[in-house]
Amino acid sequence: MKWPRSIRLIRLIGRIGRIGPIGPISPIGLISPIGPIRPISPISPISLISFIALFALLSCSSPLSPEQQAALAAEGYYRHLLAGEYDQFLEGRAGADSLPDSYREQLLTGYRQFMAQQQEKHDGITAVSVSSVRTDSLDHYTSVFLLLCYGDSTQEEIVVPMVEHNGSWRMK
Repeated sequence: MKWPRSIRLIRLIGRIGRIGPIGPISPIGLISPIGPIRPISPISPISLISFIALFALLSCSSPLSPEQQAALAAEGYYRHLLAGEYDQFLEGRAGADSLPDSYREQLLTGYRQFMAQQQEKHDGITAVSVSSVRTDSLDHYTSVFLLLCYGDSTQEEIVVPMVEHNGSWRMK
């Protein structure tokens, strides 16, 4: 009679060691399907200190400065424009929530026309990135300089004035 594979394996292991309540045990430790499991060696104090220092270094990231927040917001709004998400681009304007519907539609139409014009003139805008940021503390706004990269290999730097409104940055 041919024994099933699992029984043959247990019989084979039984010859090597004994079968315990957890599984087969050999003189060198527990045997798993991929080989013997050896006890874990204790962690050296230097390894432990190194791990703690690395964890502390990675977890202590400084919060973004107001200039960095304004730059990320401006770049994000223009990425919405590039993706054809004109409503999200418009929501990035300060006071966009109080615009009359007719004016809102005019702005959205203007954004569509602008993107069509850029497509015709320069093969579209392919990328946007932050060039630099400057804060005017007297006028309470931050100027974000964005670099627009066009499909015909030309570039243009534009200035996007940003204001902080209720904890978020909006285009002025």
